[in-house]
Amino acid sequence: MARRVVVDTGPLARVEGEGSLSIVDTGTGSPEVRLNIFEPPRFFEAFLRGRRAEEVPDLVSRICGICPVAYQISSLNALEGLFGVEVDEQVRRLRRILYYGEWIESHALHVFMLAAPDFVGVPDVMAMAERDPGPVKEALALKRLGNSIMSAIGGREIHPVSLKIGGIYRAPSKSALSSLLPELDRLRNSVKKMVAFVSSLQRPSLERDSTLVCLRNPARYAIDDGEIVSNSGLRLPPSSFEESFEEYQVSYSNALHSRTRGGGSYMVGPLARFSLNFEQLNPVARAMARDIGLRPPLKDPFQSMLVRVLEIVHALEETAGEVQEYEEPVRPSTPYKPKAGVCYGVSEAPRGILYHSYAVNTRGQIERAKIVPPTAQNQSRMEDDIRLLVPQIMGSDASGARRLGEMAIRNYDPCISCATHFLRLDIQRAPA
Repeated sequence: MARRVVVDTGPLARVEGEGSLSIVDTGTGSPEVRLNIFEPPRFFEAFLRGRRAEEVPDLVSRICGICPVAYQISSLNALEGLFGVEVDEQVRRLRRILYYGEWIESHALHVFMLAAPDFVGVPDVMAMAERDPGPVKEALALKRLGNSIMSAIGGREIHPVSLKIGGIYRAPSKSALSSLLPELDRLRNSVKKMVAFVSSLQRPSLERDSTLVCLRNPARYAIDDGEIVSNSGLRLPPSSFEESFEEYQVSYSNALHSRTRGGGSYMVGPLARFSLNFEQLNPVARAMARDIGLRPPLKDPFQSMLVRVLEIVHALEETAGEVQEYEEPVRPSTPYKPKAGVCYGVSEAPRGILYHSYAVNTRGQIERAKIVPPTAQNQSRMEDDIRLLVPQIMGSDASGARRLGEMAIRNYDPCISCATHFLRLDIQRAPA
């Protein structure tokens, strides 16, 4: 019988939500790996049933305090598509700026405060700041800037309240957005040091092939809309998402897993975006990627943190340009009439594709809702990565095993509360 070794029974620090990782070395060369998400289901899809369509953007933003804009944009893409709403281009610009604010604050939080301490070799960001306060101070400035952008457009930093079907309740003035430019420009000038800091960190390596999936927009590095593409040649509209991808239940987790239909796990998020849309990355970010030797396609999930900091550069540059081109819209919102039907929407949350689908009745009420967050899509891929790392994990002491297991999971910046519709580490070793 396999010998059971409990490495740690406390919850995983520095991720959003609660779960555990169990590894059983069966001695057969096929270890059992289980990412057990035990946070209770939150039933948001059921809560939406019977609610009016116009309530949906505000309701779904409550699913997550880190990426609420992603939920709003995916829901708006779906419902506005069904209702035939043409949104003013300046309002679309505002939505992109708002979304960039979320990318900046989310990526800064993950890269410097959740992931970097592992790579530096310290227990937390406070210890990292004692060793070198510079990167932490700049990360806090980035977080503050992202929050300021969200507040200026969304009305508040968390769970924005300004977006509506057809547009925005109140558009900010040109001067209100322009007031963000001095700090935005300062961080654009200083972020190169932050890229250098992240690229200098020693990291494990895990080269492997994977199906990469993201959005592509011919006009820009896809964030707020696009078609779904993969490195295997897949190209499909949001309405065909469920024809190519499916969710399935596992016995040990409250969150559904995802896979390609007729295939296996796949990966969404920074590595997929960088690998498939590199030429659409802002030129400044693209040049920095080349300076640190990062070229597509990427196969190592431990490079995700590098891509996230480059996407911060991208978001800073794009936000500066969008703010400079912004003009207050003549009409902040477009009137619309609800209609019955089924609709689909996608956008690129910081963690990857976020898919929404709604069935709307003739009264403009939601009859069915389906939401597939990026963390749920990445769970099977996380387990696959851990299986490949088992020899290194089993060759480490308890502290080293936990650290490597957590780092592999944190590569995906999992948002477990989103996925429950982390980490106790439990290792069972085969007897010698």
